Amino acid sequence: MSATPSFPALLQRFFTDRLMQQRRASPHTIGSYRDTFRLLLRFAQMRLGRQPSQLAFEQIDAPLIAAFLDELQDKRGITARSRNLRLTAIRSFFRYAAFEAPTHAEQIQRVLAIPSQRFTRTQVGFLTRPEVDALLAAPDRQTWSGRRDHALLLLAVQAGLRLSELTAMRRDTVILGSGAHVLVMGKGRKERATPLTRQTAAVLNAWLKEIPANPDATIFPSARGTRLSADGVQYLLAKHVAVAARSCPSLAQKRVTPHVLRHTTAMELLQAGVDRAVIALWLGHESVETTQIYLDANLAIKEQALARTTPPDSTPGRFRPDDQLLAFLTEL
Repeated sequence: MSATPSFPALLQRFFTDRLMQQRRASPHTIGSYRDTFRLLLRFAQMRLGRQPSQLAFEQIDAPLIAAFLDELQDKRGITARSRNLRLTAIRSFFRYAAFEAPTHAEQIQRVLAIPSQRFTRTQVGFLTRPEVDALLAAPDRQTWSGRRDHALLLLAVQAGLRLSELTAMRRDTVILGSGAHVLVMGKGRKERATPLTRQTAAVLNAWLKEIPANPDATIFPSARGTRLSADGVQYLLAKHVAVAARSCPSLAQKRVTPHVLRHTTAMELLQAGVDRAVIALWLGHESVETTQIYLDANLAIKEQALARTTPPDSTPGRFRPDDQLLAFLTEL
């Protein structure tokens, strides 16, 4: 019977064998899990006074992990949704450990029993057509960075790509000419093709002339020629939103992120009457049910449905104030 691997060895094998080789997880997933364990190991180091490479598996128990998650919320101010994402990464490792370190089965089950936190699901945010037009007009296209940003924002709004998909795009993933489209490697390493409008294809065609001609060249490079980071995209987006808000004040009231641009794509497709199954394929959703969030947020479609119904025959009643005690209970 083989000896139980040490915690450092087990964690390394989780990333190299389980995530990279067996599951072929996306770079985005690997990066998210990596960041979770960086934070957890630093927390354990401060709490236990031991270097991460010297930690024993039994020290990473349910009380330590619960305290780690509580600190993330209390001191770092993360949301319940973000907390649950960190917990998902930890659970994935411990499910792997259940097969590799069965002698720690009781400890593993206690970790897996840590509950996710419930949270209020808010309606998705999206931009209206005037807001989109103002945002696309914001970059200064007399400059290299302005032309890059305009092309990036236009592609984000028209194709509905995830942030990781945008920054990972290479020259050989943009297919122009007849049937213009972009090839995207989405979640779960699922490749999909997203069609381009003539306007988007023309802007990308012009932009491709300004970047290196090699097939693996990054479509939207930084000023140094490297791949744009997630923070870099968020920075340029915030900059252009601030400019666009001068001509479209409603933008100042919205928190605009790269994912809001993706939501905008979905809402425009939905308002155009595109079937939910097609929208799910367009966005690379695992399930059609995921697209339901856009239907929930679309007030115009609900109002159209309401207009097709026959309203009940009813008249306003006369107001009578509640009993004082009932009124008190109502206000609680």
